[in-house]
Amino acid sequence: MDSIFTLRRIVLFCFVSITLFSACTRISTTDIGGSLIPAIDGVITKDTLIELITDSFEDNDSVRIYKNDLHVIGSINNDPLFGKTAATMYFEMKPNTYPYFIPGAKDSTVADSAVLILSYQGFYGDSTQPLRLTVSEIDKTTPLDITRAYPANYPSAFNIKIGQQLAPTQTVDIRRLGDSVNNRYENAKGQIRIKLNSDIARRFIKTYDSTNAYISDSVFRTFFAGFALTTDNGSPANALIKLSLIDTNSKFALYYNSSSTGASQRDTSVVYFRFSSSFSGDANIVTRNRSGSDASKHFTTTSKPDSLIYIQTFPGSYARIRIPGLQSLNNRIIHRAELVTEQVPDDATLNTIETQMIAPRYLLLSRYDSAIKNQRNIPNDFIISVSGPNTASFGGYAFRKSVAPYNSIYGYNFDITRYVQGIVTRKDSSFTLRLSAPTNDSLLYSAPYPNTASSYTYYLSTGSANDVGDGRVRLGGGTHTRFRMRLRIIFSRI
Repeated sequence: MDSIFTLRRIVLFCFVSITLFSACTRISTTDIGGSLIPAIDGVITKDTLIELITDSFEDNDSVRIYKNDLHVIGSINNDPLFGKTAATMYFEMKPNTYPYFIPGAKDSTVADSAVLILSYQGFYGDSTQPLRLTVSEIDKTTPLDITRAYPANYPSAFNIKIGQQLAPTQTVDIRRLGDSVNNRYENAKGQIRIKLNSDIARRFIKTYDSTNAYISDSVFRTFFAGFALTTDNGSPANALIKLSLIDTNSKFALYYNSSSTGASQRDTSVVYFRFSSSFSGDANIVTRNRSGSDASKHFTTTSKPDSLIYIQTFPGSYARIRIPGLQSLNNRIIHRAELVTEQVPDDATLNTIETQMIAPRYLLLSRYDSAIKNQRNIPNDFIISVSGPNTASFGGYAFRKSVAPYNSIYGYNFDITRYVQGIVTRKDSSFTLRLSAPTNDSLLYSAPYPNTASSYTYYLSTGSANDVGDGRVRLGGGTHTRFRMRLRIIFSRI
């Protein structure tokens, strides 16, 4: 009798195990925390899709590029989805101390050459198309403000006038920028080297050194207001180069030769002026021109629900997401609420443009507070600790996925389980959400329920978000037939 009872228990255990295993396979489309979700059995645990309303907006107003950030220079002239981009740079390089003197015997010093050297940190776009770069002098009557972090969308003319060209326009092959440089003075790689006109070397080595130009920083700025680095926007270029001004590879090199008293041979020397994060001014202007692009046909200023949304890294664009069905949900246990977004590939350019103009590495899901004109964190789910935001669990990083017939598209998922639970249980407010690709950005942060601590401003830097101008993606909206943005909720009724 005991053996029969034991056999029945084994059979029952096997049956339950097989049933649970089979049910678990039904949540394979959930990309976040699938192992923590109960099996969907259709009676106790259910899943549902909530309809979304989505639209896209331009946003070129706010992003600032700071001295420690990577700067960009270049042109994108062939992006049918998002249009054109032009990036220019303005910056100062200075002696490391004042008063400053060119070392060596003054009477025997002969100016050799001047070279502007910039630290190459990568690119965005098509590396096969060369860039044409021009170095000019900033007009001394309209210098940079060294205390200011200029916004990337500041008018290209702003308070800086470009004076004389300091070197012939140089054609840069992006594919060669990682090559090594080995000579008497350099053992490095990843440099853009632009040799300036010979009179520039004489000016800095002889003329300035024999006057009071180097007596102080304020006086030096009246003699030389800095460099303007621009690009030929009419060329077929299709890339932005990333540069670091604070890297030791970036410098203004002055080569000269001189001889000591009684010496029979002359010796060639070099001195470097550098960019100072404390005392040098800089500006990086990134201009978008979306005329005639696909994105321009979908941007709105009011309410225009769309099956496609266009997100471009700042200065760029964002999407608005409304979920009208959330507030009407009755009380239930929310096991998982996951916002799923997928890239809509452009078949005509999939193997060319879209493999070069890749998606942003990070998207931020937030809620916009129109009263204070600022974004806030998603309540209870976007959490900031001493180690930073919980992006790995909340979501936002780009990942590749296969959606037939495409082997690889980008996707972004977000876990908003506790936000939805608060709405259905405590009748918390259901907010209009915002999806963006931030560079330097901020949001007003509130700790999870039931914490009542005051909100504070949290800053997202390029290190935790995106480099300026790097990334754009077209996603399916709430009504797209194939790549529909959706909110999937796995729940149990109470």
